Amino acid sequence: MAENDYDINKGVNKPIEFHGLKAQYIWYMAGGLAALLIAFAAMYLAGVPAFVSLPAVLLTGGGLFAGIYRYNHKFGEHGLMKALAYQQVPSAIICRTRKIFIQLSQRGDDNSDGSNGGRGTGRSSLKE
Repeated sequence: MAENDYDINKGVNKPIEFHGLKAQYIWYMAGGLAALLIAFAAMYLAGVPAFVSLPAVLLTGGGLFAGIYRYNHKFGEHGLMKALAYQQVPSAIICRTRKIFIQLSQRGDDNSDGSNGGRGTGRSSLKE
């Protein structure tokens, strides 16, 4: 009988990588290239001369490649998502009136019987 050679997958739990692009950047590149293809087809159908549309698409594609590889190198696999999430965090929460705190305390008084109005807090009441 012939011996069977089985390859061992040593890349378990590693991100997908293609020519240096990791994880979501592959999808960004694919989406950008698809958008460029559609843009070129639209310019061709609109009657834009090829000596205008082709350099425009090539320059835009070059910018797309450079930008995505730069983000890939700068942020890594999940860093871009973390940076975008961090931008959405407010630097400060400003409350100029006491109205919100008064409403919160009144809501707490309404639920003083311990029933919690159907909302569970994860705490059990030992009052009996």
